[in-house]
Amino acid sequence: MFRRTLMSSLAIALCATTAIAQDIPQSESDYFTAGQALIAARADSQPNTNTAKNVILFVVDGMGVSTNYGIRLYDGQQQGLLGEEHNLPHDTYPNSAIIKTYNINAQTPDSAPTAGAMNSGVKQVFNTINLDETAIHDDCSSEVPLRLFSEMASDAGKSVGVVSTARITHATGAAVYAKTANRNWENQAPEGCTDIATQLVDQLEAGVIDIALGGGARSFAPEGTTLEVGTGNRSDDVNLVERATGFGAQYVFDAETLAAADRTQPILGLFTNSDMSYEHDRPEGEPSIADMTRAAIEAMESNEDGFYLMVEPGRVDHASHGGNAHRTFTDGVAFAEALALADEMTDDEDTLIIVTGDHEHAIVFNGYCGRGTPITGLCYDVAAGQVEHSDELALAADGLPYTVVGFGNGAGSILVEQEDGTYSGSRPELTQEEAQDPDYLQQALIPASSESHSGVDVGLWSKGPWSHLFGGTMDQETIFHVMNYAAFGSAE
Repeated sequence: MFRRTLMSSLAIALCATTAIAQDIPQSESDYFTAGQALIAARADSQPNTNTAKNVILFVVDGMGVSTNYGIRLYDGQQQGLLGEEHNLPHDTYPNSAIIKTYNINAQTPDSAPTAGAMNSGVKQVFNTINLDETAIHDDCSSEVPLRLFSEMASDAGKSVGVVSTARITHATGAAVYAKTANRNWENQAPEGCTDIATQLVDQLEAGVIDIALGGGARSFAPEGTTLEVGTGNRSDDVNLVERATGFGAQYVFDAETLAAADRTQPILGLFTNSDMSYEHDRPEGEPSIADMTRAAIEAMESNEDGFYLMVEPGRVDHASHGGNAHRTFTDGVAFAEALALADEMTDDEDTLIIVTGDHEHAIVFNGYCGRGTPITGLCYDVAAGQVEHSDELALAADGLPYTVVGFGNGAGSILVEQEDGTYSGSRPELTQEEAQDPDYLQQALIPASSESHSGVDVGLWSKGPWSHLFGGTMDQETIFHVMNYAAFGSAE
């Protein structure tokens, strides 16, 4: 009775709002009517409380709210829009939250414990993966492993997949299956510990992981061993590719072999020797993140018990570390295409989709720019009497134009080391053409060989069963608990 009364009250309120709107001048504005329609649709919606047969977690490495903004504008401008009015697929998802990203012992996090928090339900120690709070970085004897969502899903009969455009043994992807005191033990570890590549093959053999696609082939073969995409660099004599194929897994190494793989058998895809190519540079024959996402879903969708898939657009992070906004945003657009595909291939009624970042970067967006200013270029002034920007560049107090995007630190620093070891410098002259060159490094203040992460919150967007549990400001490990509740009906 209370619920019916509440819904009736909402309907009356909306009708009243419509009536009032007819009497105010902005009621004919497209902005006004769009807002009105959105609220009406949301007022009529009901939470999805079905069991989540499938869970898809997109962890866009290095994408906080600011980076998401940049990807949105870049994507929109590539489609001929001014950019600001555009929405990425997840921007329209009905449920969202702000996520805190700190680690147990770090204000500014790294990708290993942040991804680990999402896969285990607890915060973790900086530079470790899926160990409890007593873990000591680089100390094998301190390893107390945690139980992972992938293991719970596998025990429940679900298939499990992991996709990454970074090395498949890199921090974020590894958090789906690995437990280690050092995220850098990708192909070797001290005596008594197991390296990450070996743990992946262990989990493939155990049936926990059904499909793993990414880069990093070098970690799966002994040093000097020739692979289709490069050369192994393991310090031992173990060939993990041979071991995986020996117990029935399929090894694929390019788009053609991926397309031809038997979707009913485990698949290990290693498409580059190290990280996969940036989307801007991706050669023909190397699968895109959308290609890998499609293959992973095709490999698992026939499982009547469902699946868990984590997809990491890992090179979004790497481009920002390099201070190159163009590749940050082009890899971000590739992620959006993969997300749209995953959404299209699944049903909202039984599939929980979550999109978030593990952390943000020290990326900044300068103002005050007119609408449609190219997001990777120089800032144009606002134009009086028109929507689009003027043709005049905005100037800083030094009389020089400035880029929309900058970084707080990084390789693009305007400060240059002098012969005596001190740093000095000033902003150089810059043209619009130079600023929009794909290889241009955005100006930064603090000099650093690699731009740093930021500790600020990231966004989360979600749809599907129990996605309404997300809301407000939440800690990162809560993501695990929503996935657990949605898939298994337990808050414990």
